[in-house]
Amino acid sequence: MASLSTSDVQQMFNSLDQNKDGLLSLDELVWLLDKTGVHVSEDELAYLVGKEGLDFDEFSYFYDMILLGNNNVGNEKNDEVKEEEMDKDLFKAFKVFDLNGDGLISPQELQSVLWKLGMWDNLDCDRIMSKYDVNSDGFVDFSEFKSMMLAH
Repeated sequence: MASLSTSDVQQMFNSLDQNKDGLLSLDELVWLLDKTGVHVSEDELAYLVGKEGLDFDEFSYFYDMILLGNNNVGNEKNDEVKEEEMDKDLFKAFKVFDLNGDGLISPQELQSVLWKLGMWDNLDCDRIMSKYDVNSDGFVDFSEFKSMMLAH
């Protein structure tokens, strides 16, 4: 997933909070993970999060640590192995957005994936793309995607 601003993460949270109770249930989180290619059961997720739902602050942490793969807490592997694992995870996330498999994410692909995830409502896709499209070719390649993900 693209690294998003706090307001974008809030919009994502609000769109995922189907019953508008201010908490994302495990069912809502399983749906999100499934849509991003991470398959986990509700029981496994309950074990990971330790509760029945997440408020916005907890979701923001969850987004950063789980969805962006920035969870290095308690990991005793050397830095090179950690970076290699993170690159593999980031590449899996990149492939979710690279719908045609050409190694680039177009604004249309980003919009399509965000729409499928139910997060298209108010996200400015062009702003997200232009912020991280370093070479100004109109696409985000894996290197730019990695920078975008690690900027959060």
